[in-house]
Amino acid sequence: MSRDKLELIRHAAPGVLPSLLMCDFGDLKSEVTRLEQAGAKVLHLDVMDGNFVPNLTYGMPIVEGLKRHTEMPLDVHLMIQDPLAFAEPMVKAGADSLTFHVEAVPNPIDTAKRIRDLGVAVGVALNPGTQVTDVEPCIEFVDMVLVMSVKAGFGGQKFDPVALDKLQILRNQYPDLLLQIDGGINLDTIASARAAGCDLFVVGSAIFNHDDYGAAIGGLNAEIQRGGV
Repeated sequence: MSRDKLELIRHAAPGVLPSLLMCDFGDLKSEVTRLEQAGAKVLHLDVMDGNFVPNLTYGMPIVEGLKRHTEMPLDVHLMIQDPLAFAEPMVKAGADSLTFHVEAVPNPIDTAKRIRDLGVAVGVALNPGTQVTDVEPCIEFVDMVLVMSVKAGFGGQKFDPVALDKLQILRNQYPDLLLQIDGGINLDTIASARAAGCDLFVVGSAIFNHDDYGAAIGGLNAEIQRGGV
């Protein structure tokens, strides 16, 4: 096990990470091929447990299946109450990066260290109502901070601009830290997120609601460049 895929994730920045929660799971292999052809460099997977968040998504079998069909890094966002219970199985299934929620664990430093020991990149996520100060104690043990611009696990929410303030704080304090944003990212919001210092942009409907994934990702990348820092 190695952390080599972390460099691939770094090299994808600034860039769009398609959120597979929105894809056609009845034709997953074709979806991955289409995304690769459209220029995607990293895939983002939202894992929900029906506990920490009200929805239930997918687990290790989907990660393992994806791994058989792509060399792209798999960035797995654990929206779950007990991330350490599933961290090792997720890594064995093929996750290259694991992000846990600071709100879900009693000891974020210990959680970050134990995930790092599994040989993958480590991220910590915070919901819109969580302060940046809550993640600061564990930042030296993570590779990335994921700033949620909607509350994790709830659909149909509007982009919360508080995320932009958090990105600016984090970018100013930690210039080398990878910053990611998730929730309501589209042509109207992505440039502002980039201007605030974000590196990686998780996008769902703004890609998958289009027939041409390449055009959708291209348009988003153009907006990233417009908001460039």
